[in-house]
Amino acid sequence: MVRITKVHTGGGDGGETSLVDGTRVGKENPRVGVYGTIDEANSAIGIVRAEISRLKNPGVADESLQPLGDRLIEADNMLGIIQQELFDVGAECACPPGGVPEQMSVIGTEAGDRLVEEMDYMLEDLEPLSSFILPTGNPVVASLHMARTIVRRAEREACALREEIRSDIISYLNRLSDHCFVLARWLTGEEGESLWTPLGKRKLGDHS
Repeated sequence: MVRITKVHTGGGDGGETSLVDGTRVGKENPRVGVYGTIDEANSAIGIVRAEISRLKNPGVADESLQPLGDRLIEADNMLGIIQQELFDVGAECACPPGGVPEQMSVIGTEAGDRLVEEMDYMLEDLEPLSSFILPTGNPVVASLHMARTIVRRAEREACALREEIRSDIISYLNRLSDHCFVLARWLTGEEGESLWTPLGKRKLGDHS
């Protein structure tokens, strides 16, 4: 069990931090960057869940989002599990190569498989895309697009350490970014999706 009694230790004042096994490394270390970005992605998903909670409030919810009531509940449940898993992934990435403690549980292929199953479930309700989607929409959708791009950055950073990070983690991050994209589409309300129009087909001043 993790026990945190003091946060402001001062140990990082010199630009170093500790990995799980106590190894001191510079905060610019790529491994620190990976689990830092995973933490950032987790926080972004936390904002998505906060927006879901706000929109489920009858006194706040936009009428156009009311038909999404059940989907919002399902989405919150999905994201709650994902937040737990991102802590698992971040903790593993905070271990030096080959230094995962025996008592630490790590995610396996089943986590990524579940993301695929959830995407397939949501895609049954969605029409195929005819263009790329602009990352905007209602607060939940826009926040999901932000989370998606942060997860994708975490994946790129993990790939830079592919010799030191398990392939299951890279696969999970890849699928999670896709999951955020599909979930954003699934939670788009009556406002509809804003599609990218190639430059040659756009009219001057058209920002829709």
